[in-house]
Amino acid sequence: MPIATTGDLIAEAAAQHRAVAAFNVITLEHAEAIAEGAEAAGSPVILQISENAVAYHRGRPRPLARAAAEVADQSAVPVSLHLDHVQSTELLHRAADCGFSSAMFDAARLPYTENLAATRAAVVWAHERGLWLEAELGQVGG
Repeated sequence: MPIATTGDLIAEAAAQHRAVAAFNVITLEHAEAIAEGAEAAGSPVILQISENAVAYHRGRPRPLARAAAEVADQSAVPVSLHLDHVQSTELLHRAADCGFSSAMFDAARLPYTENLAATRAAVVWAHERGLWLEAELGQVGG
């Protein structure tokens, strides 16, 4: 099945009053296991690759994203790719070229007004490229 967009998965789920599960991917085997579980459940799923996972892969998002996209493309259920908890604007700007249809921009480490400005810029950039963007305006402890 061709790779889905996060926006389409969320819109369909909202229309059906259900959720879409999203799971973090660190290696190809994680993506394969998540897709297999989603197929067994007959449910769409979002594969999330975090900035930490990108760091684990020496700062290169493309190899893991391409592998996850191939898993999504081969899946019997809709699967989308999401770049999660991105603090680096540079990494965010690589999202669309790596096959992500959505991202979570996390500028919560900044003072609130700077966070708003950075998030606003990220939203404008993302929407110009057709990407869904979520953001962390506050901060969750942990």
